[in-house]
Amino acid sequence: MPEPRDLLASIFGFPGFRPGQEDIVDAVLAGRNTLAIMPTGGGKSLCFQLPALCRDGVTVVISPLIALMRDQVRSLREAGVEAGALTSGNTEAETESVFTALDEGRLKLLYMAPERLASAATLPMLRRINTQLIAVDEAHCVSQWGHDFRPDYLRIGELRRALDVPLAAFTATADEETRAEIVTRLFDGVTPETFLRGFDRPNIHLAFAVKDTPRSQILSFAAARKGQSGIVYCGTRAKTETLSQALSQAGHSACHYHGGMDPDERRHVETRFQREDGLIVVATIAFGMGIDKPDIRWVAHADLPKSIEGYYQEIGRAGRDGAPAETLTLYGQDDIRFRRQQIDEGAAPPDRKAADHARLNALLGLAEAVGCRRQVLLGYFGEQAQPCGNCDLCDRPADVFDATDAVRKALSAILRTGEWFGAGHLIDILTGNATAKVRERGHDQLPTFAVGRDLPKQAWGAVFRQMMGRDLVRPDPDRHGALRMTDAARPILRGEEPITLRRDTVESARPANVVKALVSDEDAPLLSALKAKRRALAEQANVPAYVIFPDRTLAEMAEKRPRTLDDMARITGVGAKKLESFGTIFLAVINGAEDQVHPSRLRLAGRPEGQVFDRLADVQLDLARGQDGTGKYLSVTHSTLKLIAERRPSTLSELQRIQGMGDQKVERFGEAFLQVLREA
Repeated sequence: MPEPRDLLASIFGFPGFRPGQEDIVDAVLAGRNTLAIMPTGGGKSLCFQLPALCRDGVTVVISPLIALMRDQVRSLREAGVEAGALTSGNTEAETESVFTALDEGRLKLLYMAPERLASAATLPMLRRINTQLIAVDEAHCVSQWGHDFRPDYLRIGELRRALDVPLAAFTATADEETRAEIVTRLFDGVTPETFLRGFDRPNIHLAFAVKDTPRSQILSFAAARKGQSGIVYCGTRAKTETLSQALSQAGHSACHYHGGMDPDERRHVETRFQREDGLIVVATIAFGMGIDKPDIRWVAHADLPKSIEGYYQEIGRAGRDGAPAETLTLYGQDDIRFRRQQIDEGAAPPDRKAADHARLNALLGLAEAVGCRRQVLLGYFGEQAQPCGNCDLCDRPADVFDATDAVRKALSAILRTGEWFGAGHLIDILTGNATAKVRERGHDQLPTFAVGRDLPKQAWGAVFRQMMGRDLVRPDPDRHGALRMTDAARPILRGEEPITLRRDTVESARPANVVKALVSDEDAPLLSALKAKRRALAEQANVPAYVIFPDRTLAEMAEKRPRTLDDMARITGVGAKKLESFGTIFLAVINGAEDQVHPSRLRLAGRPEGQVFDRLADVQLDLARGQDGTGKYLSVTHSTLKLIAERRPSTLSELQRIQGMGDQKVERFGEAFLQVLREA
């Protein structure tokens, strides 16, 4: 059997292993199930490629992106290693070439996407080619706690059991929850030999900035690094195109990349990025995973990433050669709202949504850090570090102030309103803004009303943002984003602990110049919940979402918050049929438990007759056993009550002629029913 160290030099040209690599290679080579968490650029791929070359048979590599597989196969072939990939992007000739190499026993590494495991032909093929090892790249994709969940990764554990071969899993980002799920999904809960190699990338300079004029900020950052290869990550596909155009107009070599592009166009961008010096790719997070371009000198985020895991993975694509690299991440209130909305509109259960909100809080904590960012970043992954001297806050310490009084006021407002409201309403209370909503709920009479007039509204927004970043408060998915206090806030509220916040992000806060949203920030979480319910109903009925209700109708529901079917019937776009089909379902989203409403009452919703029906039903219930409560039980059906409410009889004889009313019922209920009709 060849020695790994010899192959490391003769095939890959490296004089020695990087820290931690050799122990992992030895474990994989010995056939032990292995989980390795290594920093991006730490040399994960060599840890399964070297054992594959030393072992008999084929090593199957499960990898999430075609671009990643193509890149690794190309690099291996250039080094003289027989490797191939079976992907949906292959030409017929490429696929035929791979199968020929497998049949002839020449191929040592076979790359494939997890989606191929769904094919019934895959398992027999892997048995036939003498598969001896499974390597899982980007293993965090197996976890729903991870930031790139891929459901087909869940088939890998079954494949391992069927082939009865060892498995080696690799990832650059895995917090405790993600690691636990990887062990459960891939290793049946039996902890493999685990290697946790520090997350620090000391050559990467970390920096964050509050959005001011985002396009200008990105253009300035790129201009100071003209001629260097870089990546700009954006939150939307449309922004990748407009920002790429702006960079090109500013004289940069730039192009865009997102999942909606034609596959040939995406492949062209990937090829350009590999071969051209100084190219800037403006992309969604679909770009860059596993791309081993060593000399990316900078990564910028035009929008806030989804989580610290995502942030770490994305900035890790810079400086893989170990030379200095730089990052810049822009963030603002619109980013936070967008990310909260993504969580709230998702199909995850409430506990997972709550955990995702906590993860976003952790990222805000990094953005709003008051000390060394690398300490905060590594602390999230369970590592301790000294101030790094290579981040913006080490370069220029943050301007902080004692915010204990402001935070206590905010926490008091949260508690005095029952933890049922978001930051927008709480800020109105603190600044003394007696909106209709504040007056309606009597919140202008609270002791906290107007106690925060020393800070403007936008500054209070920055205070709440930093409170979330310190995980003192979290949005509650069950309460449509209302802020709830965490245990960490209690010592501050009781005056037992002080807290400092950043003065610069409070004082620089100003109204965001953003496109007007459908609803206010306060109503946005409820709108997200309504959209999630609409999507579920649309998928069930196999129709476009707008067929259930258009956005404007849901926005009106979120703003007016109807409590009854009569209220719901007055919402624009809610006709009789949709009220009958969906009224109670959406009321349940708005108000909680879903009450069953009789179809006869449902048909009167939004009409004056509906109120008459309710009063008649109450009277009928009161007199069901007569005036003294001891008589024979009598009742009037809902359909008869509907007829009475609609026809409005004025005499006992007219009432008697209504279908469902006989002598006994007229005698028992007649006068009381007529009194209700006269009052109506």
